[in-house]
Amino acid sequence: MSVKRKIWGKTADGKAIFRYTLTNAKGSSVVLSNIGAGIVSINVPDRNGKLGDVVIGYGKPENYFADGPCAGKCPGRYANRIAKGEFSLDGKKYSLPVNNGPNHLHGGPDGFQNQVWDSRKRKGGVEFKYTSADGEAGYPGNLTVVARYDWSDNDELRLTFTARTDRKTVVNLTNHSYFNLNCKGNILRHYLKLNASEYLPTDATLIPVGEPEAVAGTPMDFLNAKTLGRDIRKDFPALNYGKGYDACWCIDGYMPGQIQEAAELYSKSSGRVLKVYTTQPGVQIYTGNYLTGCPEGKRGRIYHDYDAVAIECQHFPDSPNNPEFPSTVLKPGKLFREAIIFAFGVE
Repeated sequence: MSVKRKIWGKTADGKAIFRYTLTNAKGSSVVLSNIGAGIVSINVPDRNGKLGDVVIGYGKPENYFADGPCAGKCPGRYANRIAKGEFSLDGKKYSLPVNNGPNHLHGGPDGFQNQVWDSRKRKGGVEFKYTSADGEAGYPGNLTVVARYDWSDNDELRLTFTARTDRKTVVNLTNHSYFNLNCKGNILRHYLKLNASEYLPTDATLIPVGEPEAVAGTPMDFLNAKTLGRDIRKDFPALNYGKGYDACWCIDGYMPGQIQEAAELYSKSSGRVLKVYTTQPGVQIYTGNYLTGCPEGKRGRIYHDYDAVAIECQHFPDSPNNPEFPSTVLKPGKLFREAIIFAFGVE
């Protein structure tokens, strides 16, 4: 495994922005950045062996700061939404910045995705570290997060998150890469299969309401592979709210710490397959419904709505306000540890 680092740029206050390129024995490669511990490129072969970049992103490092799509990066301290930017721990109320309608999204405008992380090559992989101060964005506790990426000769990208805190807090971490297995066009003809027989219904601001509901008989059913475009225009609350899919599915068979298959994405055109595995209980599928107007992409590409799909393995949105959901509370002396695997192949 070859791991190379080079300086990509500098921030206004002089922090170095690095690009790391991990290349395996087959020549497939992953490019990472210390802006938001992000994935910049994933270059894997199609059925004819031709390499192509299957994630969207930007050619200039400055475009990764405060971009609307959060392309490729790791948001936090809490990925996804917290209703009205408020939650309570042990009877104490905490207020967070509201940046998505009435809600708090992805840790707020200065979330982990918009920070320059410490970074290093280590044992054949790359580690990014960020320390979030007590009170940052309203969250309690000094929290130190490490995101480690490993790239295998089998074209498997493994992301492991670990975190520790000195005060009781809440944590939800994911990677927000957007995939297009054709490297061009939109993803409405991509086939998606989810290991999830239930999803979380939400209100119009995408905050969960009530119990998980069965996907059977609804456009949310991906238990058998179907194209993303097949039902995306259906008149259904979860589709009307977000102009497409932007919802959390509950992964079947979830057990804390156990790797489960979450999703499988396939393109008949390129033959590429992406299987996603995780230790987390949920997977948010977002079909890039508002990509139009985002920064100019790599090689000058202009992105449009539905040009890529995000597959975000995570805990459920608004878990701090829903005690019946798997807990996102982290206590001092305990280790937060979650994993996501992106496994690429061809059929």
